[in-house]
Amino acid sequence: MEYLVSIYVKKGYSTPYNRVNNPEYFKYPVWSLFGQQDNPGQEERLNFRPLFRPKTIAVVGVSLTNDRHPANVIYNKLHLRYPVKVYPVNPKGGKIQRDTVYPNIAEIPVKIDLAVIAARSKYALDILSDCIKNNVGGGVVISGGFAETGNHELQDKMVAAAREASFPFIGPNCLGIYSPALFDTFFLPGERLVRPQTGKIAIVSQSGGVLVDLMVKFAEQGIGISLALSIGNKAMIRELDLLNYLRKDPRTDVIAFYVEGFEKNEGHDFVQAAARSSKPVIVLKAGKSEEGGRAVSSHTASLAGDYKVFSEVLAQYGIVEARNEFELVSFCESLSCYRKTIEGKIGIITVSGGHGALSVDACVAQGLTVPVLFSDTRDKIKEKLSSSIKNIASLRNPIDLTGSATDDDFVAVAKILSQVMEVDCLLLLLLPYSPGITADLGARLSYVCQREGKPLVAYVPHVEKYRMLIEGFQLNHVPVSASIEGAVLMAEAMRRCQPC
Repeated sequence: MEYLVSIYVKKGYSTPYNRVNNPEYFKYPVWSLFGQQDNPGQEERLNFRPLFRPKTIAVVGVSLTNDRHPANVIYNKLHLRYPVKVYPVNPKGGKIQRDTVYPNIAEIPVKIDLAVIAARSKYALDILSDCIKNNVGGGVVISGGFAETGNHELQDKMVAAAREASFPFIGPNCLGIYSPALFDTFFLPGERLVRPQTGKIAIVSQSGGVLVDLMVKFAEQGIGISLALSIGNKAMIRELDLLNYLRKDPRTDVIAFYVEGFEKNEGHDFVQAAARSSKPVIVLKAGKSEEGGRAVSSHTASLAGDYKVFSEVLAQYGIVEARNEFELVSFCESLSCYRKTIEGKIGIITVSGGHGALSVDACVAQGLTVPVLFSDTRDKIKEKLSSSIKNIASLRNPIDLTGSATDDDFVAVAKILSQVMEVDCLLLLLLPYSPGITADLGARLSYVCQREGKPLVAYVPHVEKYRMLIEGFQLNHVPVSASIEGAVLMAEAMRRCQPC
């Protein structure tokens, strides 16, 4: 029998994966709250490669007169910016900028891997049927006007036809897929879309707006992504299917979800699959309040469900829950760099007593500890410090090296803290305007922590003037936040997430 967490949960506590089926920790059967269901997802039965690695794309619904039509924005972007062959489709045929517009999928002279459907909803079922008849690999239905507006019958007919033909599609009512350097189905002008660099984090979101906002935040933080998916009404391809796919995707190390709701019985399978994942899974859930639940239902026709129960289950299964976008970004960056669990004993190194005090408050608020260092550890640190700060630095924890500290002082302290048992994670608060700090410090500290195996997270103001210092960390897979709170959350992510 599968077991579910006791509802009497200590706040912020998460258990190791090997306790998932241990009755000592889990008292109630999973299906008692989520509904019993054993569904491995559709991904095992469908070929997702045409969705995510297409070589040919048809954009259906392009306008011959309105270049700002969503289909035209998608077509122009694919045609000019990406290494895929793209073909415009409109029943009238004709030309767009000297390119042939095909009246239907059947007349395109090559096999199409992916069809992007951006026509009115009343035409969507016929277009999807044409895709199936012509052996298109998969689809993205950008169009709205389905279940989110009460038009369940049309959406159900599309799903029935797609399932019968094993034709995978994303949407409807979505932005679709962004794959860095490969293709982009978002109907957002290329010059306005902020694109994170290529990385190892996949983001799956019911909301296109939330997804685009997260991409902006990732880019600001210098965090790379492997894939970004806006799934809208998720009529056919759902979170569980994408989780099962991304768990096996060699380009992805961390999987993040923005979830508005699940259908009846669906939450159980998602949690079970996430708990089995060898990759960290991070969930941001909307619809926490009754009012939020109503907003979710009107947005993508989802059932918000019992948030309290869902949150408790995530915590007990070692699945990291982000309470907001800020936490999600910090958690993603941290877990893409480190695949280990910490108890949460933080050693803080700073040049500012005020920053140290603020970071202690932030740690305590998250349930992390900042232990006072043993006297022999303090003696070792003092012995290694430069003569100019040896007698003025505060060494109890936080370690305040003062504004006179040099790179060598930081490196010496980091080396000692990386070797003692009193702390299991280092939090570095760097103010680059201190005169003794150079642009090489990030790389030097990263090397120390890599050699000793103890995780390091850093706070550095994210401005262009300090870019070289920040890159010294990031290029060596050390997460860097633009705020103290963000850096603390990076440590908290390792406490919540279990080893992979």
